[in-house]
Amino acid sequence: MERADERRVVAGVSGTLGSLTALHRAAAEARRTDAVLRAVLAWSPPGGELGQRSQPWPELLTECRRVAGDRLLRAVDTAFGATGPGVPMETLVVRGTPGVALIAATNGPEDLLVVGAGARGGLRRALHPSVARYCLAHATCPVLAVPPSPLQGDIASVHRRISWHMPLNARELAD
Repeated sequence: MERADERRVVAGVSGTLGSLTALHRAAAEARRTDAVLRAVLAWSPPGGELGQRSQPWPELLTECRRVAGDRLLRAVDTAFGATGPGVPMETLVVRGTPGVALIAATNGPEDLLVVGAGARGGLRRALHPSVARYCLAHATCPVLAVPPSPLQGDIASVHRRISWHMPLNARELAD
């Protein structure tokens, strides 16, 4: 049973390396403040809400929600393994956009919302609005935007070099 006066650290989870970094930071904050950790994954139906309204398909929605739940549990297991986060934790799968879902998962100003800041360029920001920016602008509680891990930057660099067919020097990776 959920108590309204219970302090929470709410973490946005997508399964990406950045969201796993944010989930670890959220667990550390929950331990530090003796709070409950709430891991939240938001999902939308294929084609978005408008597509679902024009051609409803209840079986597809049920399957999408199940897949989202599995993705959240895999992300939590990847982040913490069998030992768990070391604090009481609850998971929540919400249909909707990530920013709106994360803000709805908080209970007020005593909570903390933790999201990945992500490494974002101008084009990516234009095509995919930042969840962190949305939360910073609309949340009634403190928001912690966790920067990407150095590993995430290295992986992105390797992906860029491969996609642009640039030579990749293994010695650079070892430094």
